[in-house]
Amino acid sequence: MRIAILGLGSIGGLFLSALVDSDADLVVGTRGIKLKQILEEGIVIHSPEGAMENIPSNYFELIDTENTLIPKELMHSCDIVLICGKSNSIPVLSELASKLLSDNGFVMGIQNGLSHLDYLSDKFSQKKVLGSTVTHGAWHNKNTFYWEGRGIIKIGNLDDSKPSDLALNFIKLLNESHLSPIWSNDIRKELWIKLLINIGINPICAITGLKNGAIKSISNMWEQAISCMGEASHIAVASGIDMSGIDIENLLMDVVLSTANNRCSMLQDIMANRLTEIDSLCGEIITRGESLGMPTPLNLMLLTLIKGIENSSIIE
Repeated sequence: MRIAILGLGSIGGLFLSALVDSDADLVVGTRGIKLKQILEEGIVIHSPEGAMENIPSNYFELIDTENTLIPKELMHSCDIVLICGKSNSIPVLSELASKLLSDNGFVMGIQNGLSHLDYLSDKFSQKKVLGSTVTHGAWHNKNTFYWEGRGIIKIGNLDDSKPSDLALNFIKLLNESHLSPIWSNDIRKELWIKLLINIGINPICAITGLKNGAIKSISNMWEQAISCMGEASHIAVASGIDMSGIDIENLLMDVVLSTANNRCSMLQDIMANRLTEIDSLCGEIITRGESLGMPTPLNLMLLTLIKGIENSSIIE
């Protein structure tokens, strides 16, 4: 199986860290200084158990995501293309994916929010797109990737159909690579749940500079997180998502405790003076709320504050 990993941030690095020792043939796309550094030095992986491994770049095929030209032998050769970049990189990375993806292959988007799946479905058709959620904890610094905590990966077809043979083989490979994949028959609901959790954690931690676990230790902060999630959950229900039996406070508690020492992705972006994915989180709720005629003042407040922080820094 040939797998392309496009975008080598924390989650892209997580997949690379796990799959580099598998039987898969890997194509890895990144850009700029990171591309040069990996070519020269390879990558350094820190496992959740504390082991460190240096992997030279000849263990995978490295391509430049800023270059629209790719080697002829890679054209339409990938069974799975994982698009791991931020939401704002979807147009560029999906164009590259269209050149790499085989006729019978799948694209899997691994972004926060929901709109990326609509974009990918329009470009590739819904039947060729897999939705996914990832709860593994990871962060990175240049060519060094830290797999901080083990979680699970939920994967599913957007039409809730059964997995194909290729999807089953992919799940088997992920399982052998200790990524704990689970097939979901309702991946859109899982994506909404992930969105709610991200709204409860990411903006608040990015604004305060705190690690995930601090949300629970400060009572007022915890109440704010739950309130913002609750507002978003009303939009989910109005959008046709069955949230019965879902306890958002317990959901948030589980994630906060299991990732207590993590700096969330939005905080990492703020610290690195990068644009955040706030538009794909709170912005998604605000947009959907407006279309439904439902006000979302708490999510609007979080979006406004994050935009203010972005504008106060030099953003890439």
